[in-house]
Amino acid sequence: MNRFSSPMIDASPNFSTLVELTRFRSSSDRIAFTFLVDGENDAVDLTYAALDQKARAIAAQLQQCCRAGDRALILYPPGLDYITAFLGCLYAGVVAVPAYPPRNARNFPRVAAIAKDAQPTLILASEATRTKIQAFEDPIDGLIDCRWLAAEGVAIASAKDWQEVDVHRDTLALLQYTSGSTSLPKGVMLSHGNLLHNLALISGSFQTHPQSQGVSWLPPYHDMGLIGGILQPIYVGASMTLMSPVAFLQRPLRWLQAISQSKATISGGPNFAYELCIQRTTHEQRLALDLSSWEVAFNGAEPINAETLDRFAEAFAPSGFCQEAFYACYGLAEATLMVTGGYKTKPPITRRFQKTALTHKRVIASVSEADSQILVSCGCTLPTQAIVIVEPETLKPCKSEQIGEIWVTGDSVAQGYWNQPEALNLTFRARLDGKEDTVYLRTGDLGFLQHHELFVTGRLKDLIIIRGRNYYPQDIEWTLRQSHPLLQSGASAAFAVETMGEERLVIVCELDRGDRSPVLLDEIVAAIRQAVAEQHDLEVYGVILVRLGSIPKTSSGKIQHFACREAFLTQMWAKNLLHQSLLPIVYIEVGLSLNTLHYPPQSPLA
Repeated sequence: MNRFSSPMIDASPNFSTLVELTRFRSSSDRIAFTFLVDGENDAVDLTYAALDQKARAIAAQLQQCCRAGDRALILYPPGLDYITAFLGCLYAGVVAVPAYPPRNARNFPRVAAIAKDAQPTLILASEATRTKIQAFEDPIDGLIDCRWLAAEGVAIASAKDWQEVDVHRDTLALLQYTSGSTSLPKGVMLSHGNLLHNLALISGSFQTHPQSQGVSWLPPYHDMGLIGGILQPIYVGASMTLMSPVAFLQRPLRWLQAISQSKATISGGPNFAYELCIQRTTHEQRLALDLSSWEVAFNGAEPINAETLDRFAEAFAPSGFCQEAFYACYGLAEATLMVTGGYKTKPPITRRFQKTALTHKRVIASVSEADSQILVSCGCTLPTQAIVIVEPETLKPCKSEQIGEIWVTGDSVAQGYWNQPEALNLTFRARLDGKEDTVYLRTGDLGFLQHHELFVTGRLKDLIIIRGRNYYPQDIEWTLRQSHPLLQSGASAAFAVETMGEERLVIVCELDRGDRSPVLLDEIVAAIRQAVAEQHDLEVYGVILVRLGSIPKTSSGKIQHFACREAFLTQMWAKNLLHQSLLPIVYIEVGLSLNTLHYPPQSPLA
């Protein structure tokens, strides 16, 4: 593919299932995965031959207690055991249900919700995870009668007992539970055909091949980390270096060091990952890196900020990073993973639009910096798929200068949500104006097409509407992170509440380490209000300041706006606020529901 060509679909062998694909790779003794246990030097490897053998051994054990089509909940932390457990499910014809193993009671409800919905027959987990979960007092529907299997303890000799099962392209392979940024987790039903189709799109777009070298810290429990970080290298027979998300978040430099040391050609993540690397690395550390091998630095899963791309490219130019490596893309779990992508050898396209027009769902080019906003294109529709922008209420196609809901059609679109047949026609089989034969996936995302380029502007359910104007919380949150140095980057939530018949803006921000005196809190609140007023012409109704780690997030790091808003509305202090005058009111507390202290505080804060 030359510099000016569009993404092409991959021409790898035409496998019918992921089992067939992985079995095909098993003839190779090449290293498939390297997992950095500590994120740096403590590495363990797994060859393609060993991967197949271990998957067959686990599958043989599963076949003794599960039937084809049963669900198996996978509660392994990131690592090689997780990969072999996942593939073992597919080899046994068992539907894999990946979930993040709960570290404590705070994040256990998500696992409980998934188990209650999926009703697994078996749980694949380490003995340590099993002990932790069984220590919880309340019995959980969906886990009570489950059998447990510690995959790491399965003898390799069991591989000979594996019986090949009858699976095909339409066989359900995976329940990919959505990250829950706008609702409770829902199990997206993905077939082998869905996965293979999207893997082909990714391979063709990124131009991956057996000599490609990847690095991923992304959580393997949802689309980008699982399909992009684990299944894509298997699809092309490449090698992948993995580390846990925690290792990256603790020290973002580890990600870049892994790219430098392995001479990786492909790696990426959400926009916030690039921001963290800018903020938490020094000039000296950057000089020690060699990022010249990095050909595809994909950026997706959340709004892409043009300023982040420019600052990252400038900061890591001394490391050999080339700005043309940036690859903007868009996708979602309901479409398996990838929907649109750019051009491998060209930087993402950016355009300037009138900010005021965007708040009224109109797209007007801006020729000056005044009242303007730069948006980054997420690329073009990939081959064999199609996108249409639709007015969500009338179900009519939008005009070219209108913002609407993004609808997608193609073979990567999932089969529906598990146990939610009522959502099938509403979400996965939508029709334009109720008449057209073509069925579409309603993404719930807002955006527009311009010259075949997709620009994503926000989430339909997160949209803030105040006095007839539309505001995207991500835009306000980007303003917040730059309003005061003590606000934690990427840890703010903006949402609207109704009071006295009018929608009002509420802000929640995590405070970074530092002084928390009343005088400083006044300063922070004033900075927040001023920044939002100047950048968005909005009055902030309420400000809530919380300690680090308090704001609810999904497993992929997205802010859970609905959870923040619900916590605000259901707490007594929030209800009291709604009945008070519109005065600056700030709360400092451990979480959104614990140890509330009113501001001005009655006593010094610890």
